[in-house]
Order: sequence, then C-alpha cells, then structure tokens
Amino acid sequence: MKFSESWLRSFVDPKVSGEALSHLLTMSGLEVEEEQPAAPFFDHVCVARVLEVVKHPNADRLSLCRVDAGGGEVRQIVCGAPNVSPGIKAPCALPGANLPGNLKIKAAKVRGVESGGMLCSARELGLSEDASGLLILPDDAPVGEDLRVYLDLDDTLRTLKLTPNRADCLSISGIAREVSALTRAPAVFPEVSEVPVETDLRRAIVLDAPDACPLYCGRILVGADAQAATPDWMKRRLERSGMRSISALVDITNYVMLELGQPLHAFDNAKLKGTIHARSARPGEKILLLNGQTLELREDVLLIADDTRPLAMAGIMGGDETGITSGTTEIFLESAFFAPHAVAGRARRYGFGSEASYRFERGVDFGGARRALERASQLILEICGGRAGPLVEASAPLPERCPIRLRPSRVARLLGVSIADEEIVGILRRLGMCVESDGENFIVVPPSFRFDIEIEADLIEEIARLYGYDNIPSSNSHADLMMLPRSESERGISRIRQNLIDRGYQEVVNFAFVDEEWEKNLAGNRYAIRLSNPIAAQMSVMRSSLLSGLVANLVTNLKRKQTRVRLFETGRCFFRAPDGVPVAGFSQPWKLGALAYGAALPEQWSAASRNVDFFDAKGDLEALLAPNAEILGARFEKTAHPALHPGRSAALSIGGKCVGVVGELHPRWVQHYDLPLAPVVFEVDLDVLKFARMPAYAEVSKQPLAIRDLAVVVDQKIALRDILEGIKTDSPATVRDVELFDVYTGAGVEPGKKSLAFRIVMQDTQRTLLDTEVDAAVQRMLAYLQNTFAAQLRT
Repeated sequence: MKFSESWLRSFVDPKVSGEALSHLLTMSGLEVEEEQPAAPFFDHVCVARVLEVVKHPNADRLSLCRVDAGGGEVRQIVCGAPNVSPGIKAPCALPGANLPGNLKIKAAKVRGVESGGMLCSARELGLSEDASGLLILPDDAPVGEDLRVYLDLDDTLRTLKLTPNRADCLSISGIAREVSALTRAPAVFPEVSEVPVETDLRRAIVLDAPDACPLYCGRILVGADAQAATPDWMKRRLERSGMRSISALVDITNYVMLELGQPLHAFDNAKLKGTIHARSARPGEKILLLNGQTLELREDVLLIADDTRPLAMAGIMGGDETGITSGTTEIFLESAFFAPHAVAGRARRYGFGSEASYRFERGVDFGGARRALERASQLILEICGGRAGPLVEASAPLPERCPIRLRPSRVARLLGVSIADEEIVGILRRLGMCVESDGENFIVVPPSFRFDIEIEADLIEEIARLYGYDNIPSSNSHADLMMLPRSESERGISRIRQNLIDRGYQEVVNFAFVDEEWEKNLAGNRYAIRLSNPIAAQMSVMRSSLLSGLVANLVTNLKRKQTRVRLFETGRCFFRAPDGVPVAGFSQPWKLGALAYGAALPEQWSAASRNVDFFDAKGDLEALLAPNAEILGARFEKTAHPALHPGRSAALSIGGKCVGVVGELHPRWVQHYDLPLAPVVFEVDLDVLKFARMPAYAEVSKQPLAIRDLAVVVDQKIALRDILEGIKTDSPATVRDVELFDVYTGAGVEPGKKSLAFRIVMQDTQRTLLDTEVDAAVQRMLAYLQNTFAAQLRT
C-alpha cells in the first residue's frame, strides 16, 4: 500500500516526525518497506505569470518573455518552450536556484540578450518525464508562491508491506485509524452525508449467490459530464499512491477506494438491460474485460450481470462493453461486499490481477459499502455534475463478528508483563472494538473491518502491538540441553550435501510449486497434484521431480553467461499415494537431484577440455552410494524416462525397485529449452543415500598380493554387470577384487563379439598364496565364464 504522508496527515496529524512515524508503523506490524520524496530537491522556484512574449531578436526558436515572479518586479527571461504564451502560469527558477542534475541558475546573456531566470518544464524539475513544454499551472496559482509549497512537493511517499490479514490498512482511512490508535492523536475523517435524491430512476438488484455476495448497493446518476476534468488535488493524490489518472469518473472510484478501502465500479447505465444480478457464471459463458482479455469463465466465478449478459467479474474487473466512455451521461454506481472465498485466486487463474481483487480476496469492510457509495456520489456531483437517484440495496446475512472472551491473566501470561485493565480497555477501544466487563474478564466484539480478529490470542496480539514491543521486558530463557541420539547406520543429510559440494556442485532451493507443462515434459506426470489457489499461473501444480527446477536454474544461469554449471537440490516431491498410505491420499518422499553442464573440468592447462557426459554423472552418483553400493545391491539398468536420452540413461535399482535415474537430457527438451549443450542429470531417493554400513572389524592382511589378468571373448549383447556379479559370486574367498581394465572389438575378434580383460587381485590374511592356488582360482573363474556365458579364452 503506497500512500502520501501529506494525505495521511490530513486525516490524523500526530506530533511526531516522518522518521518516527515510519518506525512506529513498522514496530506495530505495518512494515514501511520504502520511503521516497514526492519530488527531488530544488529551491528558489516559484509560481510566475508570463505577461508578454516577443520573438528573440537573434534566434528563431527562442522567445523573449516578460515575467511576473512576485515581489513587484517584472523579469526578462529567454525561453525556448513551444507552449509559452502570454497569460499562462508556469514554474520560474530564479537566479541562485538549484535544480535536479546539479543545474545552477544564474543571470546570463542568451544570444546577446539578458535573461534573469528560467521557465521550467516538469522534466527539468524532476516531476515527470514530460519535456514537451513548460509545466502549465492552474489559473488560480498564487504568483510568487514557492512551488514546493504550492504543489506540496515536500511530501514523503511510503509503501507499506502489509501481511494478508491486515486488509483494513489498504486505505488512507485504515492507516489513519491505526496511527490514531498508536499515538492517541484524534483522527478526522471526511464528512459523508446522503446526497439529495433528484430522480426516481433505479435498478432492481437480485442476489442469486448470497453466500458469495451478501450485500450489493447501487445508484443511478444522470446528467453527469464524463469529460469533466479531474481536480489537480485528486490527480496528485492518485499519482502519489501509484495510480494514473484516467478520467474524472474512473478517478473518483479509484480515489474513494484509496480513501475508504471500498472498491467501486461505474457502469454506463444506458447499456444495461433490466435487473442487476450477482450470480455464478454459466457453462461456456464469456466476457470481454476492460483490459482487453476475453475469458471463458468457469462456474465458480462470481459475476455481476443484467438480464441478458455478464457485466463484470465480481470484485475483480468490469466488462468492456458496459464501461464508462467520454459519451457516458448515465451511470450505475456499484458498491458491494464480495466474500473473500468467492474472489480469491480467480484473477490469478486467468493471468492478471487488479486493485479490487487484491482487496476483496483479503477482506473488505462490509459495514462501509453504503458510506463509500455516498462518498463517490458526493464527489461525482461536485466534479461532474448531474442528479442522483435513490440508493438501492440488496442484502443477505453478513459475516458475524462473534464476541470473544479476554482474560487479563492470559494477557499477562502470554506477554510476560502485567498490563492494567484500564489500559487494556483503552487499547481495544482505540482500535474500534466494543468492550464490556464480565467479572474479571472482558467480552470484546471486533469491528466489521477487522476480519482477522477471531480468538483471544488475536486480541492479545493487538494489545502487544499497541502497548509496544519495546516496552515488554526481555528475559533470558533457561533450558536443559541434551544431545540427541544419532544412529551410526544413517548418514546425515549435511554429509551428503558436503560430498556433492566437494565434487564441485552448488546447492539450490526451488519452489515445490511448478509449471504444469514441466510436469508433463520432464516427469511424464499427467495427473499432477493441482493447487486450489496457486500464487502464480506458472506455479499451479506440486512437483513430482526435482529435475524441472534444476533445468530452469540452468536456463537462468546460461542467460547470465555461465558456461559451466553444477547444481543439486534436496527436497520433497509429491505423488498421489496408492491405497493404504496414511497421508490423505498423497506421498511426499525426499529426493536428491543434480545437474551438470558444460566442461567436465574447470579450464586448465593440464587436461584436455571435454564436455561432461553420462559417465561423469554416473560416477558422481556412485560416489554418493559408496561404500554401500555393494551391500545395498545397487544395479544400473537400461531405462526409458521422459526427460532422458533413450540411449544415454539408466535406472538405479535396489532389490528390484527403481530408486533413481541418471542420464543425459532428452534432445527434444534440449531443443525446447534452447540449450547449446545437453546437460546430464540424476535423481535418487534420499533414503537410499542416507544408509550407512555399520562399522565392523576386518583384519588387514600382511601377505603379498597375487595379481593375474584374464581376457575372454563374449557375445556383444552380454552385460558387463552380469559377468562381474557372477565372477564375484562364484570366486574363492581369496579373491579380493575383480576389475575390468580393457574392452576391445576389431581385428582378431569375431563380429558380434567383444574382448573383456579383467584384473584379478587375490590375497590371504594368514599366508602367502601358492602359484598353484592362484592358477586354480583363475581356472575356476574361467570355467564359470565358459559355462555361463560361452566365453572363450583370448590368447
């Protein structure tokens, strides 16, 4: 919520500085996020009247002006603005003035003619980017008055970062109420009285969806001038609140919204047919909005409609076909209360938002709808003229403000400080609450504009805010600390993270909400868990894989000219759980995902440059599994995954269950995301990585190693994994390790065959192995290979 301090002080003017006011608001829970001056610094600039304009004798594009800048002296000023003319009023910078951009004004000759100052444009004063001509001031601007005083340019603009529960402060009146309660300064609000009814024109109103719209007020105004000019004071307040001036009628509705917090809408009454309805959208119904979007509406969207068509998305935006134009003479003015649940998320669903929806989805004061309509009617009659019809109201049961019991003893217990009953009552009444005594306790009824006050703890929070957090004494907490037990059979997640960091990866944290398209593309998930109220259209479903976020991180890094990227993330993924899983139909396991892109090694002189490939990612995953891969029985198997290259990917399985995948990103997605190279990725269940082998004693042999090489020829289709697992299973206990060190195809090897060379390491813990024992072990392994895989000894 952006507002002008000057506007706020016209409602409540506490005797505190602007800096102290910001601190007070922040410490009360209304954080002042930003402060900025209404205009940059300049001085010695006043309101001046141009008396006479003649052509400069030595320049075609310059004029010689006689200017009255006050003080009884007429100045001669050379001016090059195209809109300078006799009789206008404009800012005049006098000699000695300092303007934005370190521009100093002094008397000087311009093309041989003396000039005693400068007539200024808005851009030269830093008020806007308009440099087309002089800043023309109203005819009633007092000549000689300091421009900063006349335009109130010493004002300060503040932006509040409000929490969702404080929708009551989305208006100047709401902030003024808060400041008055905090400082005890009296607040003076605009006087609003019922406007005289001068026409019998009215429209009937029907609430077809009373739960969503329990209150709707409307009034017809005829004879209004839609082309009337918006007063400068109103334009200034709108602009300083971050809104642009559009037309007098639209500006008035926006102004009342900022002043009182009640969004309004004005329809062209001549374009309406029959009764006004507040109803739900019908199947297939469409509407063209003021922002130019044509939407096909779902049935849960609340509409304002007449007897023939939709007129507006209730509480969000009006329709273009019935909007105010320069030719409008009859207005139907709307002021209503729409329940937050009927508005929340509807605008975001269609990819836009509005000031009205921002307020209604948080809660608008249903007690202020009539007052806001009267205030807007009052301003329209004053600025645009016309005649007002009777106010028509349709209502249903409104939200209740239930009484809350407040116990002073509970206040003291939660806040740690004893506050007198009289002070508690004073604080609550300053906040607009009705307070009555009930023995030692109080019965408190919140006002209609405080949707967030529901339980006793809410009242205690309000007391703490106004009493002042700084006034609550701090106390040191005392507690016994105990080291929690930690199983040796489980690795901590910090150790797993550090392992990846040591291998050059950097950790990222992404939202668990992702784009539905990502889920379909990279996870093959067409039944993603959809959010009922997403924070953005591109964050509409829960992720079932970490890979989509990592690819998005890669795209962001590439846009910032990073050519070598290593990222990992740990987090929950979300699935629809099978029957029997007791998490409300969902499962949410922890996973670890990683991505590598670019060069395999940082740029250096000692190794040739090459891009990262499948085996690099597989090696990193194996490093995370080590030394438990063998115990777990981890196997890499060929797989098909929607995100991965069909020939450069594998599944990690344990006990026949797939617990992870590793591979190169599919060429389709490399092209789709416009990646120069294909990254390699892996994703694995975190529980698998957390497993740790219990420490166990193993004797270290002092005996020498016996090493033999064995080369066999086998069929090309036989997987190395099957051979290694078979050898290790069938080999004698003295065999410590079997590793492949060479693969050969070509001359000397039949087509369809491959030569595999293994290095066999043998050792006994008690004695030196004899050559006969070593040879027997090798022959045993060879026999196994011949019998199982039809292997042939390569000579």
